[in-house]
Amino acid sequence: MGKAMTLNVRVSGALSEFIQRNVGEEGLYENVSEYVRDLIRRDKERVEREAFNTLKAELQRGFATPDEEYVYISAEDVIARAKKRWGD
Repeated sequence: MGKAMTLNVRVSGALSEFIQRNVGEEGLYENVSEYVRDLIRRDKERVEREAFNTLKAELQRGFATPDEEYVYISAEDVIARAKKRWGD
């Protein structure tokens, strides 16, 4: 687990009112920290889901490609391309 981080965020107006409605006795969360942690977790899940869906779509596209369109490429060629693209 990574090092704990303390954040200070200033919100006002409509955002502040929205947070107040979601925190406390009337809200879903006991405190603002709990609310922010949940928002971050949900955003992390969204990013991971989008990455998975992108990978899934690429794989589906690849598997849908007719066999005659496949081109053989060696592992060495893949490694060389990666090094060229992203560096050593």
